[in-house]
Amino acid sequence: VQLQACGGGTVQAGDSLGLSCVASGPSRYGYVMGWFRQVPGKEREFVAGISRSGNFRDYADSVKGRFTISRDGAKNTVSLQMNSLKPDDTAVYYCAEAWRTHSNVVLTTTGGYDYWGRGTQVTVSS
Repeated sequence: VQLQACGGGTVQAGDSLGLSCVASGPSRYGYVMGWFRQVPGKEREFVAGISRSGNFRDYADSVKGRFTISRDGAKNTVSLQMNSLKPDDTAVYYCAEAWRTHSNVVLTTTGGYDYWGRGTQVTVSS
């Protein structure tokens, strides 16, 4: 399993940016997927998660109302649309996935995920 995140870059505060994560291999239908972020010297933190069904989502309080997670099962892709970006959103963003049999589970902790992508840098200037 390989996860490849892309779409990072440098933007100004208030701008929007979209991240995508493509999973190689067979269909990811049975996988819960999520986005995390990390800045130097701090622990990796949860940003957004989506159930294997795509019907349930959860977000960190800091991004609620600004970020939207979605998935495309046919393309093995999970996306993160980030609007109204702030300098505090600056971090390396990672996508992750984990196999779960329950269709409505959303995972919000790093320990819940089995596979991780390599990360993509997002920098928001003030």
